Amino acid sequence: MANTTLINRALIRLSGEDVRGFLQGLVTNDTSGNLPVWAALLSAQGKALFDFLIWGDGDDILIDCERDAAGDLARRLTLYRLRRAITIEREPDLCVHWAPEGDLGVVDPRLPELGQRWLAPAAEGEGADERWRAHRLALGVTEGRAELGDGTTLWLECNAAELNGVSFTKGCYVGQENTARMNWRQKVNRRLVVVPLAGADEKRQVVAYPDLGWSVEHRRTENIDAEAAPAWLRVGLAAGS
Repeated sequence: MANTTLINRALIRLSGEDVRGFLQGLVTNDTSGNLPVWAALLSAQGKALFDFLIWGDGDDILIDCERDAAGDLARRLTLYRLRRAITIEREPDLCVHWAPEGDLGVVDPRLPELGQRWLAPAAEGEGADERWRAHRLALGVTEGRAELGDGTTLWLECNAAELNGVSFTKGCYVGQENTARMNWRQKVNRRLVVVPLAGADEKRQVVAYPDLGWSVEHRRTENIDAEAAPAWLRVGLAAGS
């Protein structure tokens, strides 16, 4: 069996006083129910700063995030912690694992076609990161600061509603006001899309993957070919038309 470890992911453990309640007032998704969920920490304007999956581990929470962003995310969460009796630190003994199919772990909460995900100690050898990226982009799903931007892209423009990354019923969180207003008005005028590199628009390009033949772009909705878009995105495009 191929190595399933996602080396480019890291885990942050939150433990202590009501960590679910702490995150509930910060992140875009509902942490009070079944986990994992996909969520983000936004700016006050509703733009994505960090995206991640949130897992439960007994009374603790594990945040499955980009390895390169883990330090910045932990520091940002620490600022919000104030005087709460909560510990926020890297989890060194567990890693994120992924497989495109099978019965290990749980189905990715964003989209079932993304495959299975679970937490376990790292396996030896080369990780599954390249296979995961190819699989994810082929499904039109973006993640991480290189693709979502670093405080530059509104969360609903990251297709958060279509990929189960936001709750519109859970109450306040950082960036909630603008996010809720956009949803209520059905005003998602731009979206991140994954398009073949041969049809790239360099003015709208966020990042290119020449080795895979994909371009991630921030396009106005009227410039997105709905017929070529993945099925999950066509629903959102139709709702906003």
